[in-house]
Amino acid sequence: MDAPPLLDARDVCKTFNHEGKQIDVLRGINLTVAAGDRIAIVGSSGAGKSTLLHVLGTLDRPSTGVVLFEGRDLLSMSARALAEFRNRSLGFMFQFHHLLPEFTAAENVMMPGLIRRAPRREARERAEYWLAQVGLSDRLTHRPGELSGGEQQRVALARALMGEPRVLLADEPTGNLDSKTSDGIHELFDRMNAEHGTAMLIVTHNTELAQRMPRRLRMRDGRLDPLDAEEPGQ
Repeated sequence: MDAPPLLDARDVCKTFNHEGKQIDVLRGINLTVAAGDRIAIVGSSGAGKSTLLHVLGTLDRPSTGVVLFEGRDLLSMSARALAEFRNRSLGFMFQFHHLLPEFTAAENVMMPGLIRRAPRREARERAEYWLAQVGLSDRLTHRPGELSGGEQQRVALARALMGEPRVLLADEPTGNLDSKTSDGIHELFDRMNAEHGTAMLIVTHNTELAQRMPRRLRMRDGRLDPLDAEEPGQ
């Protein structure tokens, strides 16, 4: 019997009410993410891409539909169980870095390990490793306010990869990076996928990054469709 996919969204809808009007952001999304999948989602601003990542990552609940992880209904889990699941199985990198301003880069990256009660020395070593992978070995003791926007983004990526997640959910992971640093991040994604089987669902406007993904989807009007081969991104 085939194993169930890692992530499985079925008939997911998300509706918001704004000033008395109903806004349908997600309209019957069906999406499966298997182990090792690399998926790019492109689409115009406001199409619902970020909302979809939040729902798949259980940071928000759909209005209707289900989200499964290896066949387990995530929406039936308690808030505490969901928090533990996210910490151990998912890595998040969204447009806003959500770095803690009072902590150093290393301390921010250590946080997921400390939350899961890893020994502090072990968490520190892992944080230093991942910061080195994103080219920030010389910024370990810098606080977010002392880093550029691109450096903050790389700290956020190191934090997302800290626990070697089974699924990485990333929203514009190279949006504020120069081309050389972006290339390094692309290579890191490839290596994580090859060495650890990390599945990746990446929202991006970066044409080169989208083209590196074997599966490319376009979100339009709250729905997902395969991206035409001649349309690498927008």
